[in-house]
Amino acid sequence: MAITKQKKSEILAKLESALKEATSVAFVGFSKLTVADASALRKELKQDGVKYFVAKKTLIRRALTDRGYAGAIPELPGEVAIAWTRGEDTTAPARGVHAFGKKLKGALALLGGVFEHAFADAEKITAIATIPPTPVLRGMFVNVINSPIQGLVIALDKIAQQKSA
Repeated sequence: MAITKQKKSEILAKLESALKEATSVAFVGFSKLTVADASALRKELKQDGVKYFVAKKTLIRRALTDRGYAGAIPELPGEVAIAWTRGEDTTAPARGVHAFGKKLKGALALLGGVFEHAFADAEKITAIATIPPTPVLRGMFVNVINSPIQGLVIALDKIAQQKSA
């Protein structure tokens, strides 16, 4: 079904404002996605502060070209949507789509994205999707710092037990 020029300009304006506010963007390829699954995906992404929008590839490419990101736009086969966030967790769009895609077995795929103002291919975005969220990374860091101290305390406790015995 053809879209009017006015509707295309509205969609393009929405895409441009989304890309302007976005700290990272994931290009999502979807096929055989039911309405219920799409609604569940939107709801799950919204909980993480991620927005999701489906648009024609030509309009997405035009909006991306106007932003002037470094590199080349990745290949966007099939039906495409964008997921983006403007929060501090820049891995959230890729991580959310990747996690939901595991549940649907082939209905969703990461096609690429924009990370740190440069285009990224599907492999790089998938690698970014496996990075844990910021609170988990902070917990892991604290654990790394705490581990040597904990080992020292255990060793000192053993020495104290041997001396008292």
